[in-house]
Amino acid sequence: MDALILARMQFAANITFHILFPTITIALGWMLLFFRWRWLTTRDTAWLGAYRFWTKVFALSFALGVVSGITMSFQFGTNWPGFMEKVGNVAGPLLGFEVLTAFFLEAGFLGIMLFGHGRVSERVHMMASFFVAFGTTLSAFWILALNSWMQTPSGHEVVDGVFHVVSWFDVIFNPSFPYRLTHMLLASALTCSFLMAGLSAWQMLKGVAESSAPKVMRVGLTVAALLIPVQIVVGDQHGLNTLQHQPQKIAAIEGIWHTERDAPLLLFAWPDAATRSNLYEVGIPNMASLVLTHELHGEIKGLNEFPDRHPPVAPLFWGFRIMVGVGMLMLAVSWVGWWTARRVGWSADRIPKRLLWVLAGMTFSGWVATVAGWYVTEIGRQPFIVYGLVRTADVAATNVTAPMIGMSLAMYLVLYLGLILAYVGVLKYMAEKPEDLIENDAPTPNKGRHATALNEGSIA
Repeated sequence: MDALILARMQFAANITFHILFPTITIALGWMLLFFRWRWLTTRDTAWLGAYRFWTKVFALSFALGVVSGITMSFQFGTNWPGFMEKVGNVAGPLLGFEVLTAFFLEAGFLGIMLFGHGRVSERVHMMASFFVAFGTTLSAFWILALNSWMQTPSGHEVVDGVFHVVSWFDVIFNPSFPYRLTHMLLASALTCSFLMAGLSAWQMLKGVAESSAPKVMRVGLTVAALLIPVQIVVGDQHGLNTLQHQPQKIAAIEGIWHTERDAPLLLFAWPDAATRSNLYEVGIPNMASLVLTHELHGEIKGLNEFPDRHPPVAPLFWGFRIMVGVGMLMLAVSWVGWWTARRVGWSADRIPKRLLWVLAGMTFSGWVATVAGWYVTEIGRQPFIVYGLVRTADVAATNVTAPMIGMSLAMYLVLYLGLILAYVGVLKYMAEKPEDLIENDAPTPNKGRHATALNEGSIA
């Protein structure tokens, strides 16, 4: 492998590990705010227990998010110096906005949220929880504005190969930004929902569930059951937008090599780049045209229309189907799970164990769908780093050799594997030992409260 491929693999490894944690914290901040509100309105200590337990999950996820985010940013200088040389006038301010408006907001109120309960008034603590949740979402706003601009660039001019901003409004609210932001926020909500339902189910299976577990499971399944249909609609609109602005990405996702009408929706195929065809096709006639163009006989441009300007087909073809397949499984589990648990009154002792095992097995299903979708998005932009304008190969470092990148890539992979195993192990311990983490009595101003937390930063 040459240095370019290894550099791309290294950045992919970093972003894959990093995105796992913002996907949890973006939505979990708002879930914590809901738990906090329910405690204030009902004075039911179960809601307070839920808040305290999941605050610790939030802190742990926050910590790994900032560590991986910092590591990822270093690669702009080591492996991709040409990126900032060409588009730094666009990317630099957007990243700066994220730090100034989101990171400082999160960092300023995170300590109060984690350690202030019982030490500050309920109103101040509630406000701190809100600003932390708002900060995570605002951070996602700026990062996705930059990523969306790289997919559908607008609001700029190019002078001597350097990008300059003409309209910040057009840069930020570029054609794909509303769809990508909404899609990501919903993905975060679904990932967090299944994490909550899965850990609650695990506690019930192990017989260590606190009174908060059924309430948390109910929140998780309800949110998932309501938002997955919304995500399907948003995904459809996002697909129409992508077909308009990045037709070769859609062609790769659907495995369409030749421009055609009445294109079938391929349920299974084996894309063969050598022959530029698909093997073992199993599809539904006309369905791809109907889904993608909303016309039964709609025309879809094939990959042969874009020689040397289209992404690799197999990763997009399979990545998209993994994302959709896991999403449909999440839909079925959330609906069946919500209905089944509701019939037994959300009682931890009466929820069928079979359902609990399914939910426990689906704990990290949101991660699988998110990573698959992210791969489709990012690989689908190739061979460009700024779609249609700047090729990825043109901004790669020329003074970093393949062995150097390969060595650091191997170190990253080993470290990230260890960290992800540790993260899952800590979550398992926390779920099985809730009595070590949560005090269920109401707080008093003179009683110290402790929370286990690590510092956190950008959710880039």
